Amino acid sequence: MALSNRVKIPLERVGVLIGQKGKVKKRIESACKISLKVDSETGDVEFTLPKELTDPTVVFKIQNIITAIGRGFPPWKALKLLDDDFMFEVIDLRAAVGKSRRNLQRIKGRLIGNEGKARKIIEETTDVDVSIYGRTIALIGRVSELEVARDAIDKLIGGSQHKTVYRFLGHKRHEMKKERLKLWES
Repeated sequence: MALSNRVKIPLERVGVLIGQKGKVKKRIESACKISLKVDSETGDVEFTLPKELTDPTVVFKIQNIITAIGRGFPPWKALKLLDDDFMFEVIDLRAAVGKSRRNLQRIKGRLIGNEGKARKIIEETTDVDVSIYGRTIALIGRVSELEVARDAIDKLIGGSQHKTVYRFLGHKRHEMKKERLKLWES
């Protein structure tokens, strides 16, 4: 018996999940060895796993890939989640700002920065992909790098100045490079 699971994504992201002429949907089905059924009226995505599934973590990977596309990531970035080294995290900004639309817009503005500078610096210094969509910020990256990106985001949400956060990121990047060098030397 085949296993079936559901994920819901925003309606405006359904087209991205399907792709032009169904290309993205087919790519996901092929890469994950599943079949996808997308309801373009509700945003419900059902995926069916083959009965001979041997790796139970594949269910979470597929859910994360679909959710990542729903949270604003392009499919090629979401497919990184097939690699065991990559993790996916969604931070609900309402936990920090409450229900105020004005506060949500202000925090999103701080996280994006002037012309996208803050988001870009977080991505470049941590090698973590960042998507700010709706009331969430989503991250795709390796565990240690994800932690640094999350710390930087928490600092910005908490009101730290951008230059302080950039300095923090520079320091952390330097530490991560030193760690990688130690691994190479040993």
